Amino acid sequence: MDTGGRRGAGTGTAPTLEDVARAAGVSRATVSRVVNGVRNVDPGIQEAVRRAVAETGYVPNRAARSLVTRRSGAIALVVSGAGTDAATDADVDADGAPGVLQDPFFGRVVGAVVRALRPHGVYPVLMFADSARDRAQVVSYLGEGGADGALLVTTSGDDPLPGMLAAAGLPAVLFARPPAAAPTLDRVDLRHRDGGALAARHLLERGRRRLVAIGGPRAVTASRERIAGFEEAAGSDLGAVTEADFTVDGGERAMRRLLAGRPDLDGVFAANDLMAQGACLVLREHGRRVPEDVSVVGFDDSRAATAGRPRLTTVRQPVEDMAAEMVRLLLDRLTGDGPPEPTEVLFNPSLVIRESS
Repeated sequence: MDTGGRRGAGTGTAPTLEDVARAAGVSRATVSRVVNGVRNVDPGIQEAVRRAVAETGYVPNRAARSLVTRRSGAIALVVSGAGTDAATDADVDADGAPGVLQDPFFGRVVGAVVRALRPHGVYPVLMFADSARDRAQVVSYLGEGGADGALLVTTSGDDPLPGMLAAAGLPAVLFARPPAAAPTLDRVDLRHRDGGALAARHLLERGRRRLVAIGGPRAVTASRERIAGFEEAAGSDLGAVTEADFTVDGGERAMRRLLAGRPDLDGVFAANDLMAQGACLVLREHGRRVPEDVSVVGFDDSRAATAGRPRLTTVRQPVEDMAAEMVRLLLDRLTGDGPPEPTEVLFNPSLVIRESS
C-alpha cells in the first residue's frame, strides 16, 4: 500500500516500491517488508534496500503504512524529571526548554536515539515529564496511539512514570534500572558502582591519599551508586563527600565547601563532568594546580570533559551504545521478537585518562 511521497530526481514522477525493488535487485514484497519494519529480513538484504531507497529518493506513505501495521511510526523519547509534582522557573532555560537539556548527557542520548531509529523509518517525539500533569499526558498520548512505545530517561529512582507505563501495559524501555513498581519494563543501565571504583583506584595509583568526592542529588540512583563505588574503593583515604546538582555552578560551590573543611585534599572525584569542571575552576582560584597539586576525575566523558583546560580524566559512560540498545529492545518488543521476560542490559564503564590526573 506504500506509495512514493517525493518526486524522483530528474524523473518528474514519484519513485515507487517497484523502482526500489529494481534498484535493490529484490522483489516488491521484500522492499515492503523492509520499509514496514519487519525484522526477520536478512541484514544484507535490508542494507541493499536502504541503499536503493536513498538512491531513488523513495519516501513511504506513512498514512498508508499505518493502516497496515496499526502503528504510528513514531517513538516517544521521554525525559522525566526528578519526581517533583511541579516544574519551577529554575527548571526551564531562556528558550523555554527544560534546563535538564543543558547537561551534555541528554544531548548525547537524543542524538544517539535519532541515529538508531533513522534506518527503521521511525521518528522520535521528544516529550518532557516534569510534573504530574506531564506524566499523565505521556501515558494518555501513548495509550491513544500517538507513538508506538517510549524510551524513558529518568533522573530519579522515585519517579512514578515507569510504574504508570508498566501498569498501563504500554511498551517502554527505561534508561536505568526500574523502580519496584515497574518490574516488567526492559531496561538499559551502566554499572555505576564499578565506575566510581575505577575513579578511586586511579587516584590512589596516582599517589593521592587525601580524597574527597562530589556527588549529585541523593534522589538520583546513578549518583548514589557512583559515590558508593568510590567510597568502597577509597576506604580510609576518603576524607569527605558533599552533594551538588550536576552543574558547573554546583561543582564550584561543592569544591569551596570541601576546601574549607579539607584544605589539604589532593584528589577529587565528581559524579559528572560538569561538576568536575566547576571543581577545577575553584581549585585554580585557590592557587591549586591540576594535576600537580590536586588530581580531578569526572564521570560521563561528555563534551564538558574536553571543553575546559586541563581536559578531564573521566569515567566513560557509553551513552550512544546504550541508547542504541534501548532502541533495539523497544523495536524487538513492538515486533514480538523480544524475549517473554523483561530484559536488563548492563554496560561496563571505562576510564579515560587525560590531563587532570
